[in-house]
Amino acid sequence: MASIPETSAASPLPVDNVDDTANSPNSSEAPDTPATPDHDADDADDHEAGDDDGDSAVDVPFRESLTSLRSSIMAYQHENGRTYHAMSAGNLQHHVLTLTIEGNHCLCPKNDGAKRVLDLGTGTGIWAMEYADAHPEAEVIGVDLSPVQPEFVPPNCYFEIDDLEKEWTWNRPFDFVFCRMMAGSFSDYGSIVQKAFAHLEPGGYFEAQDMGLPMGCDDGTLTKDSDFWTWMSLVMESLQKMGRPIAAQMWKVLMEEAGFEDVTETVYKWPTNRWPREPKYKELGQWSLANMDSALEPSTLAPLTRGLGWTHDEVMVLVSKARKQLRDPNIHAYWPMYFVHGRKPLNGTEPNPTSQIPSIDPGTPQPIKNALPHVLEPEPRRLKKTQAQ
Repeated sequence: MASIPETSAASPLPVDNVDDTANSPNSSEAPDTPATPDHDADDADDHEAGDDDGDSAVDVPFRESLTSLRSSIMAYQHENGRTYHAMSAGNLQHHVLTLTIEGNHCLCPKNDGAKRVLDLGTGTGIWAMEYADAHPEAEVIGVDLSPVQPEFVPPNCYFEIDDLEKEWTWNRPFDFVFCRMMAGSFSDYGSIVQKAFAHLEPGGYFEAQDMGLPMGCDDGTLTKDSDFWTWMSLVMESLQKMGRPIAAQMWKVLMEEAGFEDVTETVYKWPTNRWPREPKYKELGQWSLANMDSALEPSTLAPLTRGLGWTHDEVMVLVSKARKQLRDPNIHAYWPMYFVHGRKPLNGTEPNPTSQIPSIDPGTPQPIKNALPHVLEPEPRRLKKTQAQ
């Protein structure tokens, strides 16, 4: 989740909308891509501690499990009180998304190439640059409110600073419009879908990749009275009051209403930490945790102070409690990730009206319907060994 922009949002939740990588004097010396985390040292530690030792079950394994990740991709440098890093929050999030879809750029047919591409809320610009590198025949335009993109980019990639909630002024149509992680960024998602439809050529594709709330849990280890669920419910309530709701579940409905055809929705599970048994999802959970752990504070401060009138200290107490359960491998929760794409009809001209985003009641923790994989087994718990008397 991300801090909420002051005006119109072009920076997505769940990542802080400020990327300082380009401003770091030594950023060019840091690695550009993350190394795969080393799991061997900490696999046995995630569940060793029993219920009698919550701190060692959560905090220590978390620090140990991210040691190799941080050492390989986080080259920290402190300057004027700010922390600059080689892999920004946006680029870390990009890695998790790419890992989710097996290294692809998207799920629609435009993964194989396009002529003219528009990337909404491009953030650090990493998706636009990678797509442009992979498809040199395509013209790729990334748009964001914040000028945080790098100076040196592929020759077929361009960045523009603009407010996507205002009128779009591009004169030439696109054959691919793309956006991701824009939860809480727009006040009118239907308008964004309509604009995408209007600026696509017939037969062009629109794809949205977004995190949904509430989060899911298949086995009851996440409870309604938990600090984690309380945190999530308050964030949802505050964003709703600010007029910027979480709307990942609505992308499919809005696309169909606007007139897109063959609309396809695929929902994936992002484990909150390394709790799954299967190595692929254990790794995905580690990256997901690294992403969310750093974004938890900024993604909470803006909504709760602006939307609910909380004080800074009140928010920090809530964040501290939520972070402990975010890291807890005994809580088998996951973030639902929605990947939705649709095609503009060959005879499509103007978009149809779309409905307003309804308020979403968090309810109680439960499985997310049709989320993949359908069965995600947790790592068996291990009791801590005791020394012989």
